[in-house]
Amino acid sequence: MSEFTPVAGLMGGALIGTSAVVLLAFTGRLAGISNIAHGLVASLRQGKPMDAAWRFVFLLGMVGATWAYFHATAATVNPRQHYPSGLLVLGGLLVGYGTSMGNGCTSGHGVCGLGRLSVRSLAATLTFMATGALTVFVLRHVAHI
Repeated sequence: MSEFTPVAGLMGGALIGTSAVVLLAFTGRLAGISNIAHGLVASLRQGKPMDAAWRFVFLLGMVGATWAYFHATAATVNPRQHYPSGLLVLGGLLVGYGTSMGNGCTSGHGVCGLGRLSVRSLAATLTFMATGALTVFVLRHVAHI
């Protein structure tokens, strides 16, 4: 990360929090993205179109809002360079496995779970953060990637 953008960060956090509250208020569901995506696939397999619909709309809104932001601001995505593709694939698979093991992802535990004062979500969020810090340390100072 090379630039400090507090306004964008605050606006993004407010939008994430607002979307979590709106989803909970209207559907009684938590805004855990991994569970929403997994539930979309499961709903389609089980022939539950109404359950699949809200999940699809929520995920589409995330992608659509991102597209709208980049379109409106003319911002560009600058992907990280010089990371081995195999390492990136391994990282993605480990994230998927971890969300399955932890019964949710950072959005489910960190945003929704902590907001509900869940002890399990606190433990999960502390684990996510510690693992992330350790990963950055190892990649930057040990592996020099």
